[in-house]
Amino acid sequence: MMDSLLDPNEPLEAQHARLLKITAALMNRVEQDTDGAGQAYAQFERAVILEDQVRQRTLELEAALDLLNRSNAQLAEASREADAARADLSNAIETVREGFALFNEHDAMVMCNSRFGLKLKDIRPRLVPGLTFGDYVGLVSRSQYLALPTPERRADWAARRLKRHGDSYVMFNVELADDHWLQVSEHRTSNGGTVILQTDITDVIRIGREERDKLLDQQARMVRATLEHLNQGVAIFDQGARLVGWNTRFTDLLGLAPSRVIMGAGFDGMTEELRERFTISDEAQLRQLETWRNGGKATGPLSFELSGPDRLSLDTFARKLPDGGFVVSLTDVTAIREAARALTVANETLEHRVAERTLELEDAVEAAERANASKSRFVAAASHDLLQPLSAAELFLASATDHDPNPLVDKARRALESVEVIIDALLDISKLDSGSEVFDIRAVPLSEILRQLAEEFAPLAAQKGLELRVVPSTAVVRSDPAYLRRILQNLIGNAIRYTNEGRVLIGARRMGSALRMEVWDTGCGIAEEDQELIFQEFQRLDARASASEGLGLGLAIVERACARLGHPLGLWSVPGRGSGFFVSLPASDAADPRAASKADASRVSTAWRLKDKGLIVLLVEDDVDLRRAMMMLLGKWDVSVLEAESAEAAIDLLEEIEIVPDAVLVDYQLGQGADGIALTQTLKARYGPIPSCVLSANRSPELRQQCAEAGLPLISKPIDASRLENFLLSSLGDAT
Repeated sequence: MMDSLLDPNEPLEAQHARLLKITAALMNRVEQDTDGAGQAYAQFERAVILEDQVRQRTLELEAALDLLNRSNAQLAEASREADAARADLSNAIETVREGFALFNEHDAMVMCNSRFGLKLKDIRPRLVPGLTFGDYVGLVSRSQYLALPTPERRADWAARRLKRHGDSYVMFNVELADDHWLQVSEHRTSNGGTVILQTDITDVIRIGREERDKLLDQQARMVRATLEHLNQGVAIFDQGARLVGWNTRFTDLLGLAPSRVIMGAGFDGMTEELRERFTISDEAQLRQLETWRNGGKATGPLSFELSGPDRLSLDTFARKLPDGGFVVSLTDVTAIREAARALTVANETLEHRVAERTLELEDAVEAAERANASKSRFVAAASHDLLQPLSAAELFLASATDHDPNPLVDKARRALESVEVIIDALLDISKLDSGSEVFDIRAVPLSEILRQLAEEFAPLAAQKGLELRVVPSTAVVRSDPAYLRRILQNLIGNAIRYTNEGRVLIGARRMGSALRMEVWDTGCGIAEEDQELIFQEFQRLDARASASEGLGLGLAIVERACARLGHPLGLWSVPGRGSGFFVSLPASDAADPRAASKADASRVSTAWRLKDKGLIVLLVEDDVDLRRAMMMLLGKWDVSVLEAESAEAAIDLLEEIEIVPDAVLVDYQLGQGADGIALTQTLKARYGPIPSCVLSANRSPELRQQCAEAGLPLISKPIDASRLENFLLSSLGDAT
């Protein structure tokens, strides 16, 4: 109930006064009460209890008042200390040499020192506590002492400044009027406030500017010295196509007057003079360079050539710079162009000489071939004439020994057999040398050849007490079986002949995709200086051997046959230890022996595939000597040639004989403005598509492009015979 009569929130003095009033009212009511003595006593008793409670509350109020007084005293002391600390902080901030300002977490200024905004004299008085950060930025952006770059507006600067305020750390430089600079940095406090420091960096900026100017001046001197050191002419233009740098070599090469080459000179004036004094190889490149002066988009480096008086040639190169300018360099290539022209003339002269020497060589080869053919015919005829009486003599000797064996007759028969072997060897050598031998290239199983050779030479080896070992092989190779057997016969026969004791070993060894036949012996061996001599005709290392033991033709036949068949031949030998002969053969899968035969035959002689084809070729060449040389070459391949010296003569010839050739070989330059490409188009219009090939000493890209567009192959002079063969084979649909 007492709680309802008193308000705990009232001061203790007020509560005490209210209790006194309540007590007095109660006492007055007791005295005036006319009820019975018992009721009066009860009222008195309650008054006494109430007084005791009032006394107790009074004591509590006095204690509370004493505690409140002590708290007020402590609070007053704390306030005095806080004021002293704030004064110390203000004094400390004031001693800072930079401008200092503190904003609370609500972006309201709490305090700043006298140096904050000191350079912004027109807004300094308004920088006071309570100023918001946005108002502060607005004041700075509108200050007359703030210097901004010409394109930037103050409102844009303020917006950019407020945007950066959201970063956790900010630092930037601000340019002020009168060439002063401030470095502004923002830092965040732990409670979300902001501390701003303003540092005067005017001296640092000015010193840096002076050092930069010195460095730039030094760099400029180094660049000028470097440009002068170059053997090329160099000029540098800024983004307005104004000359800002060059060297003396540039003016010397172009022959420009010094008055025209000055700082800031326009590029257009120079190009006008270039067109007057020089011939430009690619006008489009120069026009592209001229577009750069107006800020045109760069399309990559530009290159063209300037041709001036006295055959002056300048290789010009231009490249755009990152700042929008461009650099032009000139290289004197006059000596290179003169050398190229001289080389062209020398090449043409050399080609003419080569053609002359080729004709001479063709004549010499033809004479040699005629002589070789005559020799072959003589050897064949002589062999035939010799074999006839030899055969008769053998018959006579055989009839003489039928009933009465005679050792002398046997010796005579063996001598005749030796002569027959020699004649056969001479015939083989003659055929191999003349190139008239036609090989039967096909898949050859080695097992059959090795078996026959083992049976053939076993008695001879046994007669000399030698071990003859032939290692069986199931391999299949590509070769001429008759000549392969003849090669191995000669190698095995020589091995047995020159081995007195030990053994002879014959076998095949895999060497990648090839197979190598090997013949080893334990004979006398061959000295290194004699290893080339043994492959020559009539050369034997054992001078005491009789004619019946051979005349030194076996290895000559082996060497020639291996060369014609394309089988590499090798030799290893050590005197006193023995020798080894190796013949490398291409392996065959034996799937199509005839196909393998054809492929190897083409490798033996590509031109042989043109024989017996009845090919008719129209040759149009205005050079008489070259036309004659080509006719001789084509004639060897059994190609019929229709020759003409001009386009008109070629057309007249075809109309006269009414024959359409199988292929056309035409020189590009036919004289009087005519060319071979136009002739092929005329022939195509009259006779339909004919395989045609252009022959020319002109190696320019333009001619190659013209031939490519016309679908014509081009063979450059001097003419490569193998390329000519391939073209003729392709015209037959048989190119390899």
